[in-house]
Amino acid sequence: DFTGRRVLEIGCGEGRLTWRYAPASSLTVGLDPDRNALRVARIDRPSDLAYNVFFANAHAETIPFRKETFDIAVLAWSL
Repeated sequence: DFTGRRVLEIGCGEGRLTWRYAPASSLTVGLDPDRNALRVARIDRPSDLAYNVFFANAHAETIPFRKETFDIAVLAWSL
């Protein structure tokens, strides 16, 4: 249940999975090392999610957030 949760998606790519749960979350951050994929995700971001869905260019090994920033971490289709 993503309702009201702060979600970190590791390996978000172009955001295909992101759009499935982000509407329920209070905050979603997609993390990916591929700048081109993140560019597509930002372009495809629905306008109603502009204030609670963000993307960060980073690797999973060096997540640029403090511990306990998120309630849920999602890692799917990234390997």
